[in-house]
Amino acid sequence: MKKQSFILFLALACFTACKKENNEPAQTGSFLTGNGVFVINEGNFGHGNGSLSFYSYDSVKIFNNLFADINGRPLGDVPNSMLISGDKIYIVVNNSGKIEVVERESLKSITTITGFNSPRDIAAVSDKKAYVTCMYSDSVAILDTENDLISGYVNVRRTSEAIVVKDKKAYIANCIGGNEIMVVDTETDRVVDSIAVSAEPESMVIDKNNTLWVLCNGGWMREYNAELLAINTTSNEITKRLVFHSIEDSPSCLRIDGTGSTLYYLESGVRKLDINAVEIPSDVFISSTESYFYNLGINPANGDIFVTDAVDFQQRGRLLIFDSKGDLSSEMLADIIPGKLYFSIADINLNDY
Repeated sequence: MKKQSFILFLALACFTACKKENNEPAQTGSFLTGNGVFVINEGNFGHGNGSLSFYSYDSVKIFNNLFADINGRPLGDVPNSMLISGDKIYIVVNNSGKIEVVERESLKSITTITGFNSPRDIAAVSDKKAYVTCMYSDSVAILDTENDLISGYVNVRRTSEAIVVKDKKAYIANCIGGNEIMVVDTETDRVVDSIAVSAEPESMVIDKNNTLWVLCNGGWMREYNAELLAINTTSNEITKRLVFHSIEDSPSCLRIDGTGSTLYYLESGVRKLDINAVEIPSDVFISSTESYFYNLGINPANGDIFVTDAVDFQQRGRLLIFDSKGDLSSEMLADIIPGKLYFSIADINLNDY
């Protein structure tokens, strides 16, 4: 009996080892269907070593290099953003000029969409359509998410970066050397307005009052002070302008919590402010001492603060998790240059955060 049990043990161990090595979809799906956050690891520019990670709340673990392990090929050169649409995920790979479309629960490849000129950000504008911004084009690509192909373009006459959508209007930032937000009617796919803002609008969110917040970094040469602007999405007028204290300040990664009432961003650490604030905070909420805070995400369900640490931009970076009070609760290794974070939380539209 002992010999038979030992043989059975070896057989099961061999089966388990083979299953782990081959990354069977069933194994992957077991944690992807739970609550967690996707981490887009950019990798080194020109090296094609970008990857996708997933932190699971259920197992309190991070699973790295998922796309390559599951599909048997690398994700590509500098993945930058993603969109979860129904049972599919769209991963925008900037320097490869493509979008990888995968199954939501298994991450198995469905198709690869090409023909983009340095794609950057993606946002759903309906159940069947998304917009993809581009760094080196004066048009935003229209993506047919039923058939997974480019169906047309919106001529915004500017390069484009961040995008948010509200009430059939898309707000598209002209970041590189620009100072405008283009307003696009998502039913007609036409520009209907433009909003003059400060230098290089870097990131945007919409709060509980339907106010659009735009973080302008002042330009990479630091020509101007960075500013945080509040815009009325009915009139498209600026209603509040908060100027950063020093011209050396270089804020990034504007985010908002699940209540839509507290803003977060990176500037020498994590900073936060209420949407009713009348000035930029002087205090750091979470210090970045001995770390290079690169990107930021706020869990819309419980207020956990996720920060990526790019370390030296060569070795594997870290995922840092803080509770809503700012206390570090966990840290783990991601892959090279962990960037944007996308939450997968039951009953919450993660593309809003």
